[in-house]
Parts: sequence; structure tokens; C-alpha cells
Amino acid sequence: MEKQSSPKPDAHRDPSNVFDPKAASPFLFAGGHPGWLGLAYRDHGENWTELTLPWREELMGDDVRRVIASGPIFSMLDMAGGIAIWTREKRFVPVATLDMRVDYQRPAGERADVIGRCECFRTTRSAAFVRGSAHDGDPDNPVATMAAVYMTIGNTGAPRND
Repeated sequence: MEKQSSPKPDAHRDPSNVFDPKAASPFLFAGGHPGWLGLAYRDHGENWTELTLPWREELMGDDVRRVIASGPIFSMLDMAGGIAIWTREKRFVPVATLDMRVDYQRPAGERADVIGRCECFRTTRSAAFVRGSAHDGDPDNPVATMAAVYMTIGNTGAPRND
């Protein structure tokens, strides 16, 4: 009987095993809350990610103006924040949202999709710091802005040195 080798403890650091938000998006958005919301991958960079929240009737917050409610926008920003952390770390790390402040600035346009972009600008051994915004076509005129702290669970990153 052939013995199966177990993964190396540092397998997550293997350069061929890098988290790719575009490749992971079919899995991330297939079901659950992100799937029900209809979240979709849009773009990403070294430490940021963009998602789209498509307008649809079930997400309306105002029957007169026919705009997406604030709750789904907050959920999209939270998801984009988590993915931005994985993108920066180049690997999946379990995260939990510890604190998220969202400043809702205005309703999105009528029947408009909303785009959320989050950037993970700092990580420590046990926390990740994210900022982001949501807009309906003009990034300079946001629907909402956010700042959040996530706990990174089981992260093997370097301890704080400050």
C-alpha cells in the first residue's frame, strides 16, 4: 500500500499556490449570502479587489426611487474586504470581521449596479486593516465608504514590531 504524503506545513507559501480572486470567484459566489446577493468579481490588484452588486428588484430599499438598499451594499463591502486580505496575503486565511464602519453617503442611482472596491493596507500577526468605497459608476462620487478591522485566524505572519 502506497503511503500518501501529507501537505507540507508551508504549502500555502508555495508560489504556485497563490490565491487568485478571479479564479476563486465561481466558488465564492456560487451560493450562500454572496450568491443570493448576486455578487460578482470585477477586478483586483496586489492588495485590493473590486466586486459588483447588480441591481435587482429583491434588493430594493426604496420603492419610489428603485435603488439598492444599504444592507446589501454593506455586505458587498465586507466580502470585498475579506477578499482583499486574501489577495494581499496571496493565500486564503480565515478571517472574522471585528469592526466595520460604513458611512452611507447617498442612495445609488435608480436601477444602478453598485461597485465595491476594498484595499487591505496593513496586516499584523492577528489583524488586517481594510478601507474601501462603493459607487454606482463614478468612484469620485461614492455611495458609501468603509473602514474595517478583521481578525486573521491561524495566520503565521510576523509579530508586530511597533
